[in-house]
Amino acid sequence: MLVTVTPLAYLAAQARAQRVVTSSVIDAISCNETASPLAAPRLSWRGDDVQWSEWSVRLGARAVPARIIVVAFDPAQLRVALDLVQKDGALAPWNLDAAPARARIALNAGQFIDDGPWGWVVHRGREWQPPGEGTLAGALVVDTTGAVHIVPRSAIAEWRRSAAVREAVQSYPTLLEGDARPPAALCAATAQVDRTHRDTRLAIGVRRDGHVIIALSRYAGGALPDRTPIGPTTPEMAELMRRLGAVRALMLDGGLSAQLLVRGRTGAAPQRWPGLRDVPLALVVHDAR
Repeated sequence: MLVTVTPLAYLAAQARAQRVVTSSVIDAISCNETASPLAAPRLSWRGDDVQWSEWSVRLGARAVPARIIVVAFDPAQLRVALDLVQKDGALAPWNLDAAPARARIALNAGQFIDDGPWGWVVHRGREWQPPGEGTLAGALVVDTTGAVHIVPRSAIAEWRRSAAVREAVQSYPTLLEGDARPPAALCAATAQVDRTHRDTRLAIGVRRDGHVIIALSRYAGGALPDRTPIGPTTPEMAELMRRLGAVRALMLDGGLSAQLLVRGRTGAAPQRWPGLRDVPLALVVHDAR
């Protein structure tokens, strides 16, 4: 559903760095398997092989204002890998300032605990950590061909037995599985996640054509900074990813950790959306070698 926009507001929106021209109302994803998906947003894309845009949305019954930074790319044309900082043989804090100088995309990856990343981690074909437990604790996998997969917790064991994993990081919750449907555990009345909490969100998904979609939320209320941790609920984030074309999607660490960098091929300064907290692990997209 589209919110009516006055001509003056339309012109102002066009002048603000080519942001999207309409504001979409986003509700929690429908768990009705027969429900028809809503239309994709009309976005004004920037970039070349790495594209990005902004989507203005109103969240839930209270119409909480937010901007969704959307990034899209084809992993067949680029190279996806985990990134980390080491000091004296141990993991050191990572933020956007630590991203490789030529990285096309950089963002925080997975969840973490006091002493480092949580859950399954594979880097350059070597397993660093075994999987964590949790029905909704899926994983992002980059296989040896460079293709990106979002896999449910139930499929991780099979991937571990294969020799096909180049990079992997586990996170939660899984937002979409199969044919762009939310997992049953996310829809259940006894869901293992808080379905009403609002926060800054970061998610990654894969479209039917194998292209990758990244979405980062920023508060757009005006009176408070855009990094104020107010944003989509988990079911709303699932709906956002589905509207963006993802058929499988996974939440990454949000809140104070959520951060994203996008760089074009021209050598211009990158677009940056910093976080407020360092993390132990990142996901970086490079030019293909």
